Amino acid sequence: MSPRAYLDGASTQPLRPEVRAELLAAWSEPAADPGRIHTEGSEARAQLEHARDRVAAAVGTRGRSVVFTSGGTEAIAAACFGAAQRGPHSVAAPVEHSAVRSWAERGPVTWVDVDTMGRVDPGALLDAIRSDTGIVHLQWANHEVGTRQRLTEVVAGCREAGVLCHVDACGALGHDEIAFDELGADLMSVSGHKLGGPPGVGALLVRRGVRLDPLLVGGDQERGRRAGMEPVGLARGFAVAVDVAVAGRPSRASFFRGQTDRVAAWARGFPGVRVLGDPVDRLDHLLCLGFDDVEPQPVLIGLDQAGVAVHSGSSCASEGLEPSPVLAAMGVDDQRSMRISLSWSTTAHDVDRFLAVAPDVLSSLGALRSRYTAPPN
Repeated sequence: MSPRAYLDGASTQPLRPEVRAELLAAWSEPAADPGRIHTEGSEARAQLEHARDRVAAAVGTRGRSVVFTSGGTEAIAAACFGAAQRGPHSVAAPVEHSAVRSWAERGPVTWVDVDTMGRVDPGALLDAIRSDTGIVHLQWANHEVGTRQRLTEVVAGCREAGVLCHVDACGALGHDEIAFDELGADLMSVSGHKLGGPPGVGALLVRRGVRLDPLLVGGDQERGRRAGMEPVGLARGFAVAVDVAVAGRPSRASFFRGQTDRVAAWARGFPGVRVLGDPVDRLDHLLCLGFDDVEPQPVLIGLDQAGVAVHSGSSCASEGLEPSPVLAAMGVDDQRSMRISLSWSTTAHDVDRFLAVAPDVLSSLGALRSRYTAPPN
């Protein structure tokens, strides 16, 4: 039986072998609390800070700006919680990840419309700032359709207005070049498992001089910014994943773009299929397709039975296939979509397999639908 083609890398990616080796090495060593002054604790502290510096170097900042978290969701929560102490109101577009949307909805929020590509107008975002605004959210690139956002103008406008700007870069880390200090954003959330690192670790990047009340309290870990014993092993694995992903980014980006362009070319020539989001200014490894007259569940099942794993619906739904708030905000069909997203382990043969089986799956479903919806004689 042929190996399966895993094309859901934007959800999570397989653990990189270099990361697995690092985790095994870390967890084979004696455990110690990096907050202790004995030799074992000092060694754990040195390992933690080395991992922090490696992550910082990969995203263009200093080690002290990196706050390790349990993942991107917690990093976003920490940014939102801390910002709420400055002002209860937030500004965001409805295409943000559910972790951002859910926190924004806890207080007054102004939702700013996006265009049909899923891109928000920077001026409209800045115009929504009020006297009680604590934070403005703008994702680096959309997690469902891949469209990149216009960050520079928003970051500068927020700085001028004295309002915190948070950038969700969980889906972009390892795929786009990130220079946190150069961008000038106040806060940025990143995650490990979306680039082949271990699940359960991420980071909140905090601009120098920004002070936030911590979401998690109870200890002075992470310089008082996040309580709880630091996950030294996971931090080491995260650092290795970032190192490898960033080092290989130029060549992988070219490969990813070539493969997703192949899928886009097929979609443009297949009846009832279209590309959603910006076809050019998007993340290289991600492509979202929309369907006419075919439900996503049988498409996913048909592809899965043919050995291809993809995703459909809201990218943050843990179970089932929910309508996509992102696509709804773009003004397109929010119930019939499919996201193809590549990972470090993807080969051209994986995409070949998708292109070989997808036409048959869609054609058979279309024929079945026509059969049961045709008017009686």
